[in-house]
Amino acid sequence: MMKLEGIAAFVAISEAGSISEAARRLRQSKSVVSERLAELERALDAKLVHRTTRRLTLTEDGGAFLERARRIIGDVESAAADMAERRGAMVGPLRISAPVTFGRMHLGPALYPFLAAHPHIELTLDLDDRRVDASSGGFDAVIRNGPLIDSRLMAWKLAPSRRVLCASPDYIAEHGAPRSIDELAGHKGIFYTNRGVADWRFPRTAVGSPGSDAIVVHGRLGLGLNNGDMIRDAAIAGLGIALLPMFIAGPAIKDGNLLPIEIGMHPEDEFIYMAHPEGRNPSAKLRALADHLRTAFGSPPYWDLSER
Repeated sequence: MMKLEGIAAFVAISEAGSISEAARRLRQSKSVVSERLAELERALDAKLVHRTTRRLTLTEDGGAFLERARRIIGDVESAAADMAERRGAMVGPLRISAPVTFGRMHLGPALYPFLAAHPHIELTLDLDDRRVDASSGGFDAVIRNGPLIDSRLMAWKLAPSRRVLCASPDYIAEHGAPRSIDELAGHKGIFYTNRGVADWRFPRTAVGSPGSDAIVVHGRLGLGLNNGDMIRDAAIAGLGIALLPMFIAGPAIKDGNLLPIEIGMHPEDEFIYMAHPEGRNPSAKLRALADHLRTAFGSPPYWDLSER
């Protein structure tokens, strides 16, 4: 007879890629998770996972069973959450992914009072600058900064995210400040490698107008980094011009360590947004968290100096 604990262990192993990581996510010992997988395989009379010393892979039977296993676990968790929410309670697990810098600077401080008000929510927050897959990663939602481009996700806007071109006073004193797109292309850029050089996009017409297209600026690569904190610090060190969201650049601009650069055009609109997989009914606690974050960030958001 199949046990729910075994199905949960199998799903966690499949998503984590290892028994050790699955045990960490489930907050159980490695031996318990391994034994529950073995019990499930005995109950199904099928091998679900290939085990080697280096990695785990799903068998053909494991791949076929995984989607149904996910649905079973999802349905049980949803049913439990629905029953709790009927009683007015905010309880149970909630797994969120968010970018490192935004999580450290803004999301964490906004989350703490929410969790204090709802002590029975079991939140797991994974900070990762890479674009994670909400569905296969086992997340209830992802929080990201950027344009809304993934049609597989249902997104809720939490706050606008204005970006600015900026450089240090020393860089501008030595190289001058560009005043146009053409001049900008001749300067050293500090680029966010998770998006690539094409991240520097400037609409030709009003942002959001039908049929608008954008100019992509390919400046000279001064430095490529995959973390916002380091991009800001490299710009302060005078290594080039950076295109940064105000939630990162704001304090440095306020202190005079970075100077905004105006070229007569503005970067494409971006947002802080929360997205969950399409077709998955978001729980009341996820909706409550989104509402709380909108209020905590404000409109315009508190980090956007130009709007204050």
